[in-house]
Amino acid sequence: MNYSQNGEQYHIGLKQGDVGKYVILPGDPKRCVKIAAYFDDAKLVADNREYITYTGFLNGEKVSVTSTGIGGPSASIAMQELVNVGADTFIRVGTCGGMDINVKGGDVVIATGAIRMEGTSREYAPVEFPAVANLDVINALVSSAKNLGYSYHTGVVQCKDSFYGQHSPDVMPVSYELKNKWEAWKRLGCLASEMESAALFIVASFLKVRVGSVFLTVANQEREKLNLENPVVHDTEKAIKTAVEALKILIASDKNKE
Repeated sequence: MNYSQNGEQYHIGLKQGDVGKYVILPGDPKRCVKIAAYFDDAKLVADNREYITYTGFLNGEKVSVTSTGIGGPSASIAMQELVNVGADTFIRVGTCGGMDINVKGGDVVIATGAIRMEGTSREYAPVEFPAVANLDVINALVSSAKNLGYSYHTGVVQCKDSFYGQHSPDVMPVSYELKNKWEAWKRLGCLASEMESAALFIVASFLKVRVGSVFLTVANQEREKLNLENPVVHDTEKAIKTAVEALKILIASDKNKE
């Protein structure tokens, strides 16, 4: 069944020509304005449900930013419909909660892979298939964070569907499962917890497009438990700048390949 109307995608309200190949994906619609401020000649091109899109230019290349809302279901819809209208390279920008005690509030986390503790990706791929980011995008994000002088970490993040399942596991009927798995992720060196990367990585594998994720660490509940310094930071500017500079690196690299 074709869900497009007059050439526009059903949920994101976009059609061919509205977006560039390169798209930044924040969750919060309000974050789109902050990101679009880094583009040249940015214009609002769509506003529907949780999906707001601005399109402009970076180093002469057409680029866009589209918000996805919270969680895998809406993020996967955004990616699939953006691919339908011509996008092929994505950077997810968001926030995360630190898990590894070396990850502090204010640090940048670049995901190389994601634990599929969510439901969306299971409707795309068997659980045995790994959720991994694209190496070109990972390398661009790492170079960007280094160039900007940010404290950053690369590695696996945990992706879940329930925010309160992470923060209040004791009250949940399945507390035994949540707490046991959380302990396993910690022992395996998982850096942080968030809610979208697993779905985006799996959908990108299916659609043969590139994706990576970069996060601002808000705080670390494991550091708090151990009475370690636990700064709380809500300003996402570091993650945004890392993503924007990474897009510039990718644009230049892609032009060189051409």
